[in-house]
Amino acid sequence: MSYADTDLLKLKEFYSHQLLNDTVPFWFPRSIDEEYGGYLLMRDQDGSLLDDDKAVWIQGRAAWLLSTLYNTVEPKQEWLDGARLGIDFLNKHCFDTDGQMFFHVTRNGSPIRKRRYYFSETFAVIAMAAYAKASGDETAAEKARYLFGKCIEYATTPGLLPPKFTSTRPAKGIGVPMIMINTAQQLRETIGDDRCDEYISGWIKEIETDFVKHDIKCVMEQVAPDGSISDHIDGRTLNPGHAIEGAWFILHEAKYRNNDPHLIELGCTMLDYMWERGWDKEHGGILYYRDVYNKPVQEYWQDMKFWWPHNEVIIATLLAYTLTGNEKYANWHQMVHNYAYSKFHDPKNGEWFGYLHRDGSIAQTAKGNLFKGPFHLPRQEWYCMQLLKEIR
Repeated sequence: MSYADTDLLKLKEFYSHQLLNDTVPFWFPRSIDEEYGGYLLMRDQDGSLLDDDKAVWIQGRAAWLLSTLYNTVEPKQEWLDGARLGIDFLNKHCFDTDGQMFFHVTRNGSPIRKRRYYFSETFAVIAMAAYAKASGDETAAEKARYLFGKCIEYATTPGLLPPKFTSTRPAKGIGVPMIMINTAQQLRETIGDDRCDEYISGWIKEIETDFVKHDIKCVMEQVAPDGSISDHIDGRTLNPGHAIEGAWFILHEAKYRNNDPHLIELGCTMLDYMWERGWDKEHGGILYYRDVYNKPVQEYWQDMKFWWPHNEVIIATLLAYTLTGNEKYANWHQMVHNYAYSKFHDPKNGEWFGYLHRDGSIAQTAKGNLFKGPFHLPRQEWYCMQLLKEIR
């Protein structure tokens, strides 16, 4: 199948409607914490509060969303004011004395947990950069660039952060170059930073060289430092939706670089490999984990359907189609779009359920927790809406 201009217009209107009349209203303004600042995002299917703790990385994601809506959709004061409350909460409560950010805090900002990685920092970068563009706050812009530099240090300095494992079986994950590519892209496209282009090229090269395996048509989640596959359970475990998220980051970079043909080929190849490994041919949807050699996977949730991989695959397939015109990607986009909006979406209360069993039945009703909040779904709807606006 192919998408006619009228089909693309309908898709643009659909994503715009879902974003602005369904997804965003589920979260805001009810999630604004007027008393302590930041956002109350741990919510059940009807929007009722499950817990008033705050995941720091999702505080950053929510502030990014509100700032981005202000910058690109409509300069609503309520969005800017809401973003400011998130930025202020991050600055006041979410940094430890050593400069690292916490992962999990109480409603009033008392620290509960700190993790060894720096994803809280990457989301603070994009939140502060987007807010700086929206507000003109130069202090926020300086903080975004400073934190980006800290993330680069963490990513390139072995031993700077405490390791998860011993040195017996060293490994590296695709998550670091992926998150840093997108962080740099967001920083570059909001307030700018001269470091971004060079670092993005380096992280893409690392993914292409070490994680993309053409001989077995796969994108690895984890490899040894030299890029080889570790034939143990952790080393064999794939996350197709995560790899496809990386594919669309690279396709986005291709688009930014005047439709760079090499990056288009790389991104589409990653999408092709991991669609084949991840799409559930029996029930539809994207399986969460697979083994690179089709052996049993250790994690018990390996055949569940999580919300966020479907958001990433919706973006990747639509972006691949608009860059190549290949009807295969239009077909895949329609398949994953139809599956996701029929299975995850809650037409009564808005937003998406986060977790389905393999057969598509709802596993539990929470729409917000330490890992799910207003990011993957609204980002997908916003990105697709913007992409289709540009095409028209």
